[in-house]
Amino acid sequence: AIKFEPVMEVEHIEPFVAKNAINYLNEGKVVIFGAGTGNPFFTTDTASALRALQIEADVVLKATKVDGVYSADPFSEPNAKKFDTITCDQALKMGIKVMDAAAFSLCKDNNMPIVVFSLYPEGNIKKIVFGEKIGTIVTP
Repeated sequence: AIKFEPVMEVEHIEPFVAKNAINYLNEGKVVIFGAGTGNPFFTTDTASALRALQIEADVVLKATKVDGVYSADPFSEPNAKKFDTITCDQALKMGIKVMDAAAFSLCKDNNMPIVVFSLYPEGNIKKIVFGEKIGTIVTP
């Protein structure tokens, strides 16, 4: 299990409003988005892409159980090929399941890159935030 040590107290929790999130980011605060959109048929992947676009983020960071995007499920296909980079179109055509099609399409249509990386081992989130090249870059 990953153990996170808090570096600061949570100031407060509030419903998502893009303008407020952008203001907090401009003040140098950390903004964490939790949950989905509250709408049926939309996954948390799609919510992540939507929120990233709303706050004009530079990239969507997708932490998951695999260390990148593969040609097939690496847990069931031992010969699955890991990609260093792949386009959203390629991922959609290949039926890649690491994110849903709506999230890939939103990012593609709005020129938003995605980095898919493993949540494990401990420290990977820090590595990705500080620019270390891990995982797969999905380009628009």
